[in-house]
Amino acid sequence: MLVLSRKVGERITIGDDVQIVITRVAGGRVTIGIDAPKQVAVRRNELAPLVLETSPAKLMSGLEAQIA
Repeated sequence: MLVLSRKVGERITIGDDVQIVITRVAGGRVTIGIDAPKQVAVRRNELAPLVLETSPAKLMSGLEAQIA
């Protein structure tokens, strides 16, 4: 695992097509932006099990449960 320290506005490039930019640091929270081609799937790890389900209705109900 590569661990980097970055400041707001600094970028990290992955491969030729993916860039991560640090957009905000507040308290213990870091906000990032990800710029990637449409064909590259970018998703939060906690949503991965929901994406594997085949039913779009199940996916939406899982997302609604996380929001509530």
